[in-house]
Amino acid sequence: MSGVDKAELQRIAQQVELNRQRMESIEQQTSRLEQIRLEQLQTIETLSAIPDSGAKGAMIPLGSGVQIVADIPPKTGAVIDIGSRVQAEKPLEEAIEILTKRTEEIFDIMNKMKIEFSSIEETTISLANVFNEQIASLQPEVTEEIPEKNNELQVNTPNKAPRKKRKRGTELTLDD
Repeated sequence: MSGVDKAELQRIAQQVELNRQRMESIEQQTSRLEQIRLEQLQTIETLSAIPDSGAKGAMIPLGSGVQIVADIPPKTGAVIDIGSRVQAEKPLEEAIEILTKRTEEIFDIMNKMKIEFSSIEETTISLANVFNEQIASLQPEVTEEIPEKNNELQVNTPNKAPRKKRKRGTELTLDD
């Protein structure tokens, strides 16, 4: 096998491995974005369920299975992150609009990531096929070299008589 072939095969193998790592990273990011999207959808649903007249004794989740009972006044607002960790109180309708827009943006990002994943996957499959073809084309060369080496080994090494295996047990041998 020539040095160029080895270098080319190594380059292809490295590229395939890098692509697999990128695909894993995209899958992880997509999974995180899906969790965020689901959380936002749940928040939109919760905000939409609050009546205009408010609610008495509403249970508000704090996390870790803890909820607080509170009264929600009529025409209340929601405190929402508006960027750079700045929070502002917005009317419920506006908070729902902001969350809906964010959810759509996340969905668009996820679709772009799926397209990128598919593109990388196609490239990886193509590179893997090229790699396999080159390996297959090198196999005849390797198999031709092996019999020649086997013949050389047979010529260079004299035939030794196979040794008898010692029996374990009751029989005595000359070695005893």
